[in-house]
Amino acid sequence: MRTRLLLWYMFLAGCTAGISITFANSIYREAVTARAKSAIEQRLDQFELYVEGKQSIGALPSHTGAVFDSFLSSYAPTQNEYVITLLNGRLYEYRSLTNQPPVLLQQRPSIIADWSQATQHQMTAIYEGDRHYQSIATAFQLNDGRRGTIVILYDSTVDFQQGQQALFALLRYVLIFLGISFALAWITAGRVLRPLRLMTRTAQSITESDMTQRIATQGHDEIAELGMTFNDMLDRLKLAFDCQKEFIKDASHELRTPITIIRGHLEMLHHRPDRQPETVALLLDELERMSRLVNDLLLLAKTDHPDFLHPTPEELDWLTEEFFLKAQSIADRNWQLELKGFTPITVDRQRLTQAVMNLVQNAVHHTQTTDTITLGSAIGEHHAHLWVRDTGEGIAPQDQRRIFDRFVRVVQHGRPEGHGLGLSIVQAIVQAHGGSVQLESQLGQGSTFTIVLPLEPLTTPAHEPHSYHRR
Repeated sequence: MRTRLLLWYMFLAGCTAGISITFANSIYREAVTARAKSAIEQRLDQFELYVEGKQSIGALPSHTGAVFDSFLSSYAPTQNEYVITLLNGRLYEYRSLTNQPPVLLQQRPSIIADWSQATQHQMTAIYEGDRHYQSIATAFQLNDGRRGTIVILYDSTVDFQQGQQALFALLRYVLIFLGISFALAWITAGRVLRPLRLMTRTAQSITESDMTQRIATQGHDEIAELGMTFNDMLDRLKLAFDCQKEFIKDASHELRTPITIIRGHLEMLHHRPDRQPETVALLLDELERMSRLVNDLLLLAKTDHPDFLHPTPEELDWLTEEFFLKAQSIADRNWQLELKGFTPITVDRQRLTQAVMNLVQNAVHHTQTTDTITLGSAIGEHHAHLWVRDTGEGIAPQDQRRIFDRFVRVVQHGRPEGHGLGLSIVQAIVQAHGGSVQLESQLGQGSTFTIVLPLEPLTTPAHEPHSYHRR
């Protein structure tokens, strides 16, 4: 990636430099040509003013050659400038700073014939070999009948050569600059892409047994944000792996107990056939316990699926009465229906019933026949509330923080109940509805579990993956 980035950088930088140099060369050549045109036009204007001035005072010679001689005698040519006069298509006289004829007359003798055909202010660009010229020619005729042509010629060769030399010097500097910038870009790209290389090495070094590697991030740019996102992903993966390991460990432990019991009684049955009825009953009970455990685990695994819920509009007061009627048949307690909320809510009736009944079962397990269990519902501003309150033994503060974790069982008075999955199932179902479960409890005074559900119907599953981790 580093090499590709630098190749693209060099390509773009080279294209930019090439285009810039080309434009600079074009602008320089146009400037040289414009300067040459301006110079020769001024010289021609000088000749025409000379002729007009002589005519106005009646001092203009009557012969064309004499006009040329008079003008050239006072003419002071500049460097690279030539004045050439023609009479009847033949070279008459010339002037230059070095008093030497232009090389063009030797390189292209036919140019005199071309100039002699000129009419008024005929501008011509001439390229001969490696030399560049700009000329302007105009013709006139006096009373002597001879046709005169004056040509102002400017040799731009030196100017173009100087521009070419400057261009080559600029090109050398550009190449040096590109080389230096390439080296700096290589170093900079290495520093910028260093987190990506670290990310690659970190990803390669991660195994299921070691997920502690993290990327050191600095700043707040896109690379740093990518590194932080990668670290967050590793944190989630580590948590998922840890949860998976703990789930497997806990599930293995929970399943090992009934399997051990079943195996032991089967072995004993071989030696005590007279105990067969009692042994079969015990084995069926353990198998039923295992079946419930497996079903609970399957239910928890399904809560992360998008099709876990099938919500429909339900009346909260009818649901509350239905929950109360079902609860009364579970155990002999002092059952009370406290309040009923009157509003439609969108829920999965079957799943919500399962969650409430799990809360009821939990209340039954932690109460006596003389205790009171109260059900009720109410409507808040944006949420519906369903609660199960009991006057049982309550839950210790240290247990309240972990009671919704899986396989956590609160042991009161030496009586463990269930597999420790009931409240986990409640929380999973409620979170799938986009709600939450609240707990208020004091030892010796009882507990209140409140299901809080949003009044707005869900369009997508609102739950998040549930952890097997014991907080």
